[in-house]
Amino acid sequence: MVKKSIVWFEEVDKNDVGLVGGKGANLGEMVNARFPIPYGFIITSKAYFDFIKESGLKNTISQLLKNLNYDNPVELQQVSKNIQELINKASLPLDLSKQILHYYENLIIKENHYYKLKNNSFFQGLLKIRHLYKMPLVAIRSSATAEDLPGASFAGQQETFLNIRGENHLLKKVKECFASLFTERAIYYRYQQGFDHDKVGLAVVVQRMIESEKSGIAFSIDPITNDKNKIVIEAIYGLGEYIVQGKVTPDHYEVDKKSFLIIKKEIKNQSVKLVKANIENKEIKLGKEGKKQKLTDNEIIKIALLVSDIEKHYYFPQDIEWAIENDQVYIVQSRPVTTLNNFKLLNLDKKNNQTPILVGSPASPGIGIGPAKIIFSPKEINKINTGDVLIAPQTNPDYVPAMKKASAIVTEKGGRTSHAAIVSRELGIPAVVGAEGATKIIKNNQIITVNGSTGEVFEGKIIISNKEKQNHKKLLTATKVYVNLAQPEEALTVSKKHVDGVGLLRAEFIIADIGIHPKQFIKQKKEHLFINHLAKKLQQFVGPFSPRPVVYRATDFKTNEYRNLIGGKEFEPHEENPMLGFRGAYRYITNPEVFNLELEAIKKIWSKGYKNLHLMIPFIRSPWELIKIKSIIEKSGLFNYSEFKLWIMVEVPAVALNLEEFLKIGIDGISIGTNDLTMMLLGVDRDNEAVSQIYDERTPIVLSVLEYVVKTCQKYNVTSSICGQAASDYPEVVEKLINAGITSVSVSPDAIERTRELIYNIEKKLISKNLQHR
Repeated sequence: MVKKSIVWFEEVDKNDVGLVGGKGANLGEMVNARFPIPYGFIITSKAYFDFIKESGLKNTISQLLKNLNYDNPVELQQVSKNIQELINKASLPLDLSKQILHYYENLIIKENHYYKLKNNSFFQGLLKIRHLYKMPLVAIRSSATAEDLPGASFAGQQETFLNIRGENHLLKKVKECFASLFTERAIYYRYQQGFDHDKVGLAVVVQRMIESEKSGIAFSIDPITNDKNKIVIEAIYGLGEYIVQGKVTPDHYEVDKKSFLIIKKEIKNQSVKLVKANIENKEIKLGKEGKKQKLTDNEIIKIALLVSDIEKHYYFPQDIEWAIENDQVYIVQSRPVTTLNNFKLLNLDKKNNQTPILVGSPASPGIGIGPAKIIFSPKEINKINTGDVLIAPQTNPDYVPAMKKASAIVTEKGGRTSHAAIVSRELGIPAVVGAEGATKIIKNNQIITVNGSTGEVFEGKIIISNKEKQNHKKLLTATKVYVNLAQPEEALTVSKKHVDGVGLLRAEFIIADIGIHPKQFIKQKKEHLFINHLAKKLQQFVGPFSPRPVVYRATDFKTNEYRNLIGGKEFEPHEENPMLGFRGAYRYITNPEVFNLELEAIKKIWSKGYKNLHLMIPFIRSPWELIKIKSIIEKSGLFNYSEFKLWIMVEVPAVALNLEEFLKIGIDGISIGTNDLTMMLLGVDRDNEAVSQIYDERTPIVLSVLEYVVKTCQKYNVTSSICGQAASDYPEVVEKLINAGITSVSVSPDAIERTRELIYNIEKKLISKNLQHR
């Protein structure tokens, strides 16, 4: 574009940093992207250079800086003061002054006209609540820039003037912004960086002033840890100057970026606020109001949604200033977060800033390298050789033999609680799920590197960085740490970890390994083969973990999964919704002969002298089912073993909310299956990418139900545990349940050490808190 002295916001975008500075360029970019930006104009760097030249200051300033001893603070201060005084005393060119005043006088009219032209009902709604001043109230901000100097946007003092109204006041503050290019800090910074003072210019942003009732800053990542999965918001009452200055401590909120759940609130006491009062701002003392939460939950979510949209627009983490006026959230400015360099998202030695060819959701940590092999059904699992990277639309139990051989797994669908994710974590195989287009983007036999910690897939072989492994002490905790397992060959290795037992031993993978439908064994009168095989596999868990408990969850195959077994189609009906169909407890009651096969296998273990194998009933729906199942178990003789324990899974909302009735019937323990429970409480299919971001165990209603379940068990002195993915992924969920009185948590093998350490610290904090209240 032809260089102009003044431009409206919509006339520039992010490519015009050289003319209007980073701040001005971003405001123009966001206005054009329809974000709620208070409207304004920018006095460009061309106007600044013209002013310095026409006022005859260029040579004077150059001479003062040429003779300056930059390392002498007194001399630096004096030169800075002299230059600023020269600029403030000089007159702006007459033509420039007229242009500035013309833009200023037409600001509200232009804003109204621009947004109406855009036919945006959102902005037209905002216009109804604005006062149309003849001389509008504006904020003035500096924006240092230079076209050919990298990093020059930081080469000037970032100056801001609020509540500016009137022609003379405006022109005066524009010159003060120009003068801010020569503060001591700005001069010394340019000297250190080797910037030519003559080439660094300054643009001035003039923006309609928001009379903030509330204001603050938001980051699209955690600015301390660089956690890219959360949005951090800080808020105060009044104008935003006090949060920038650090005069008051803001409230701190954290929002999950996928589900937009508020996951953390820190409410701070604000003693004073700054408000607009005529031309000058006024400080007002706050009483009880200052101790309240500054933003409503709805306001937090509104800001988080805007922050997320802005980050998506820029494809880079953003640092954003926002304000609320008349219940409307405005974005005042946005800039890239500049503190990412110290955070390693990837423990890989990448060359030439290599970018991933595919990004999905991190599902199982670690790095996997190998040739890609794409398969679309279990019939193709023979294509997978040891060391291959398995690529598939999704997986189910039939893929397990191939998954065991893989160096890494990538699926196009699914979330962190999908089959591929759960099994990969148990096998210790790096995995990325929900990587859309994986089977098209990746080619067969293409060498790729999969980072299961970040969800990234790279072309070629990338060297793994050497990283010192942390040594985990054998910490002692009152809350037991159990492990979720499924593969017999993993049992011995995992049993050597600092773990208190198996809180969830899944039957499905053992049954899949047998490969034949249980009813086929019954039909052929070969029940003993099934029983012996299952007992043999169970012993592979029970032996290494003895005397630590192993809680075996009875088979929870759905009909579609059973149909994949040999003979399955003969015995299994077709269901439109197997997830809510013929499964779990109701199946055992309907087909007690199949359930008895599992009970006989368990009895075989007890008859060998082991006393640590217990039974957990999955997907139970009503109290009468528990009564009936207990009678079946009674007939099997398992209750004759006094140390035998019966647990149930709490994964159906009706069980969670009616738990007392189940406890009255008599059970020894419960384990909360957060995966299915959350899915049914929220009405969300966690494996459906179209809605999976809504799925979150930290949703308040889910947390309330979890807490109720644990406290109800405590009331009846019944063991309570949690075995869903939430225990492995969310420390805040674990902490809430420990505070409620949960007796154990069961996690994936990769989470044992960090969960033990987490629990240790939570319990330590609880003990300290209790001692203080004595």
